[in-house]
Amino acid sequence: MKTFILAVSIAALVATACAGGPTGSNESPRPHGYHIYVTNERSGDLTIIDGMTQEATATVQLGKRPRGIHASPDGKTIYVALSGSPIGGPGVDEKKLPPPDKSADGIGVFDVRTNKLLKVIPGGSDPEEFDISKDGALLYISNEDASQMSIIDIAAGKAVASVPVGEEPEGVTLSPDGKVVFVTSENNGTISVIDSAMRTLIKTFPIGSRPRHVTFFPDSSKAYVTRENDGIVTLVDAMKYEPIQDIQLGTPGQIKPMSVILSSDATRAYVSTGRGKTVFIINTATNAVTGSVEVGDRPWGMALSPDGKTLYTANGPSNDVSVVDLATPSVTKKIKAGNSPWGVLMLPD
Repeated sequence: MKTFILAVSIAALVATACAGGPTGSNESPRPHGYHIYVTNERSGDLTIIDGMTQEATATVQLGKRPRGIHASPDGKTIYVALSGSPIGGPGVDEKKLPPPDKSADGIGVFDVRTNKLLKVIPGGSDPEEFDISKDGALLYISNEDASQMSIIDIAAGKAVASVPVGEEPEGVTLSPDGKVVFVTSENNGTISVIDSAMRTLIKTFPIGSRPRHVTFFPDSSKAYVTRENDGIVTLVDAMKYEPIQDIQLGTPGQIKPMSVILSSDATRAYVSTGRGKTVFIINTATNAVTGSVEVGDRPWGMALSPDGKTLYTANGPSNDVSVVDLATPSVTKKIKAGNSPWGVLMLPD
């Protein structure tokens, strides 16, 4: 009887294999596709890259100075910060710049399925960066020339509140638990902590010279903040709202930390360094720098592939996106984008 059962079992396995079933199948599982979306500040458009072929597949006009880019929780809509303020920056005499075009300020609403810009909703004055509430209903937006954070009701298409923050606010990040929003002030060197429910300022604390971007850990207990002019990433206690530890990446003025993102398991942090041309890798358990890779001219925005093996960086002056193999780590390809790529977003297909 045992011999008969064994023979039948083997026959069933062979039949399953011949039929192309799970056992003995010669077909590899199909990889999940994804796309990379890149805002181009000077050309005013969006470059769309197929993550499987690593080729740009479309360019869509958005408006003036698209920078911050984020997706709705369901991944069906992309929001982009647009600004009619002239491009300034270090070494630029702002008195000689043309007046801002306030009619161009807003948040572009882009439909992922049709690859079309549907409309532009108000985003306050000179919006640069922002984040989205957990239910996808609200936008928290830094208004760079107004020293405030605007809260926009997306469905209503209007501001429902504004909160004063430090001068030249840039980075805006909602904690994963949805309780607080951190806003960086480039001029004041501070972080403003805002209660998302009450829409009021809880605390402002000093962080260092020219803070740019904030990334929280998944449990909302800690956050990394980049400090451009100090060459430092600071670990912050996101419950007590105070710095814990500074991580020196390099010589200030040469290494300029801009953006910081975490791997999906939060074991590594990746930091772009603008004029430093490099992405640094930090072990989040020890806060030690474990590696770096030169990616291109002035890398700013970054995104990871769904499997976490590939990093994409927007390189402004060279008008391209670097594809970084993190196992090596090394740049495997550069993809042409528009003029002055700024923000990067990954969305699974």
